Amino acid sequence: MNRIITSTVFAFVSLLSAVLGDSLTVLRSPSYVTFQDGQWPISGEKVPDLVSLTMGFSVREDLDWPGLAAGSLFQRPRANALIVVRGVDTLDFPKNISSYPLENPVPFTLDSVANTLHTLFADSTPVVLQLAPSEERLYMMGMANTVFEDLPVTLQQIRGRLSQDGSVLTSLPLISLSRNNEADLLFLSEVQVLYDISALLQKHKHLAKDPAPDLYSLELTGLEEIVRRYGTDSPQFADATRILTSALQKFADDVTNVYSNNAVVEVVTVKTFEAPLTRKSRSILQIGTRRKNRFKTPSSNQGSLYNLAYKYDYDYAVVFNIVLWLMIVLALAVIVISYNLWNMDPGYDSIIYRMTNQKIRLD
Repeated sequence: MNRIITSTVFAFVSLLSAVLGDSLTVLRSPSYVTFQDGQWPISGEKVPDLVSLTMGFSVREDLDWPGLAAGSLFQRPRANALIVVRGVDTLDFPKNISSYPLENPVPFTLDSVANTLHTLFADSTPVVLQLAPSEERLYMMGMANTVFEDLPVTLQQIRGRLSQDGSVLTSLPLISLSRNNEADLLFLSEVQVLYDISALLQKHKHLAKDPAPDLYSLELTGLEEIVRRYGTDSPQFADATRILTSALQKFADDVTNVYSNNAVVEVVTVKTFEAPLTRKSRSILQIGTRRKNRFKTPSSNQGSLYNLAYKYDYDYAVVFNIVLWLMIVLALAVIVISYNLWNMDPGYDSIIYRMTNQKIRLD
């Protein structure tokens, strides 16, 4: 009975968080990357691990999240694009798109995924683009330096791009948004970056043929400035969310077309990021060691006082198994060879003895 009540409460909390909380939405994914239907919450700090798993990479800790099913062993997505939208907990995407509640929305980056790409595909040129236009944070690796060479990344460059022909100021219905307000211009600048990235990807469709997968990470904070300036009940906020939702869907369609339906596009919407709660603490063992070491010479073994184990590297188990089984195979090989040499018939098995006997007979 208690188990049924607990399951019911958990389901109710998950449903409530899905309605009222932040969310992770999967706009596009290939057929071999399956996201299960359900309202399973995922922690914000686990989003980089989710991106790694969707790209076919391994992670240090298993992701105990039923929303992602086991993928194909022979196919991996050609690209992954993650867009973080701050200032709103959810956007009005179509109902047939998978969406999951986001718990503990702490700030995160995809640096670990980028490092994995750099390690596994060092001989190739993967495209890695991490951009936060409002904070002017930019990281590019591989072919991204060539593809996005003309991409406006600073606020001054983006403002200049808005004044050019074909910008979102002339192509989008602004309605209540003003081109003379700083908050509105910041939001429209980020929308312009989305359009420019899509246009550059359309010009470089050869990226999809590269053997290395690509990674895109964008953080948009313009909507947060709209909320701070006008509030969530304002017509400016309603128009901004409508424009951003349409721009994100267009961006997802463009990325999917460039990579021939072999790309994953996710959107993380958070009202505001929570600062991770960290607390500095000292171990009792460290305090005791520090006190007793006052009376020891520097050459004494400080780690043997409590017989503590060494901290092993993440690859220790792999290296240990390689060395162990290699030693076993070599030991068995030496035993078999020694046994055969010991029981060898010199007059029958060895060509050395056979040639020697013939030479003796001739002499």
